[in-house]
Amino acid sequence: MSITLYSLDGCPYCEKVHDALDANKIEYETHWVEGLHSKRNEVKKVSGQRGVPVLVDEDRGVTMAESEKILEYVEQSLA
Repeated sequence: MSITLYSLDGCPYCEKVHDALDANKIEYETHWVEGLHSKRNEVKKVSGQRGVPVLVDEDRGVTMAESEKILEYVEQSLA
């Protein structure tokens, strides 16, 4: 499975997603992003916006933002 999570250190929304992925024993790679929105070009390139968290599931062709949507996806599709 090829899951990537774009995350910001100390972001409580990102931590919720990390916790859900870990609790469900889902393997993933974390890309840590810059604190300044203006420096998050990599996130914008994959998702069209600069907010985090952003989850990319390459196997299923899914890219999504918003922690609540990501948590729902983890529970329904990955767990």
